[in-house]
Amino acid sequence: MIKVAIAGLGNCASMLIQGIYYYRQKGRNYIDGLITPFIGNYSVSDIEIVAGFDISKNKIGKDLSEAIFERPNITPKIIDMEKTGIKVKKGPLLDGVAPHMQNVFNPEDSGREEDVVQELKDSKADILINMLPVGSEKASRAYAKAALDANIAFINAIPVFIASDPTGEFPRLFKEKNLPIAGDDIKGQVGATIFHRSITSLFRMRGVKVEETYQLNVGGNTDFLNMKTEERLYSKRISKTKAVTSTLDDPEEIESEGKIRIGPSDYIPFLGNTKVAYVYVKGYGFAGMPIKVEASLEVDDKSNCAAVLVDVIRAVKLALDRKIGGPLTQVSAFYFKHPPTQAKDDEEAYRWFKDFIM
Repeated sequence: MIKVAIAGLGNCASMLIQGIYYYRQKGRNYIDGLITPFIGNYSVSDIEIVAGFDISKNKIGKDLSEAIFERPNITPKIIDMEKTGIKVKKGPLLDGVAPHMQNVFNPEDSGREEDVVQELKDSKADILINMLPVGSEKASRAYAKAALDANIAFINAIPVFIASDPTGEFPRLFKEKNLPIAGDDIKGQVGATIFHRSITSLFRMRGVKVEETYQLNVGGNTDFLNMKTEERLYSKRISKTKAVTSTLDDPEEIESEGKIRIGPSDYIPFLGNTKVAYVYVKGYGFAGMPIKVEASLEVDDKSNCAAVLVDVIRAVKLALDRKIGGPLTQVSAFYFKHPPTQAKDDEEAYRWFKDFIM
């Protein structure tokens, strides 16, 4: 089994945990809806959640099977879960809750980092996944350090730059301890960034020069409510922008001219976990003639995330088995928006991933 701990038991964690039980009940050979049915000898049913951390008084102390349905989570039940026997533990608050989210998250401010480390050791977790709200810069780094102190691998699902840390500190620390780290900022199974990259990659491949582009996203869960304040979005905008501009031949030009805008644009409560992305790409082709694409994509935001995480978890465990430490560049390039090394397009990133798991 692959023993996993989760920091942040929000909607995405709810879908991930339910999804693992869903595939376990369906049987090891049921592979519908999966990106990669088997990684090494691991199936989705080999994943076991052994610990969970949160800051919400609504969730702390409850069994994992109950906590994932507590407010403000709105992920529907897709499966009936029995009690797991795993009680949700307090995590450090730090900057994990924006001022405008205090009443929504109902936070407890007494969690200690040393208690997280001890729980990781006691639960015998192999991997810790960071699934905190966007903008949790200090809290994310605290959990990354806890993984190092507990000598386990780390997956950073949010747009805080840890696997791609520009200072090089976290990549060096995980490399020195020979512990794998994957990140940063998870892509969806068929998400807005993948969709947008596919269009700009197509333009590049067919010789069309991209002049301007935007991607506007709306949704109705706490993720979008949290991102109503621009200061929580700094890393998110960088992450999503770089994921798209990396597919272009001259990304600096379009960025310097302000001809690109990507990121969450509004919170629409009635959408729930549905995310709607509006993508616009304008360019010119042969003899300077204009070409324009305007498209929309509608997905369940959290199943989109969970589908990717079950692959990343198994790939990270494969790295542990093979004693590969440091940033997993081949895994991260395919599954994250801001990896340590960007592939030029998703076909190239997929080849890197397939080479890694062979």
